Amino acid sequence: MTTALTLSGSIRTGSRNRILQDHMGRKLTAAGVTVNAISLADFDMPIFNEDLEPDHVPEAAGRLAELWRSHDAVFIATPEYNGGLPPLLVNALAWLSRQRPSPFRHPVIGIGGVSSGKYGTIWALSHLRDSLSKVGGLVAPGLLGIGPDEDVFDENGDFVEPAIIRKVDQLVHDLIHIKRG
Repeated sequence: MTTALTLSGSIRTGSRNRILQDHMGRKLTAAGVTVNAISLADFDMPIFNEDLEPDHVPEAAGRLAELWRSHDAVFIATPEYNGGLPPLLVNALAWLSRQRPSPFRHPVIGIGGVSSGKYGTIWALSHLRDSLSKVGGLVAPGLLGIGPDEDVFDENGDFVEPAIIRKVDQLVHDLIHIKRG
């Protein structure tokens, strides 16, 4: 059975990206995937600093890396901050990149984001795809950038726009069917 880990680069109450994370989790579950939804708030890690290595690596970084390694797919929902990634996600990825064996080399990774701007996190997603690829991640080809965010979700947290629904369905398909060789 396929397993998927879902997370968001935002831990803010009411975050649209947390809604996206939940939506993807429901869609993956409906497709027969066992989903483990996590919050980065549960992984306390100081700002990455090489001076902390090797004696002061946070235990949370090892736990998070093991979660990545133990799932077939990972879905990351990310907001866009000033055209880039949110600091919480950047820090988590920096700590993950120091773990051995690399947690990026096992799962297929899907990325998406929701923002209030008309570009729908495209810049952040491009940065995230580039960063994940450079550390050995296999990122699914779809680009799930959604914006502006008002009225994209119904009261159940489902998308209302047919084009977004098709992109979500394609990403779910890719996360299930793309396999690392």
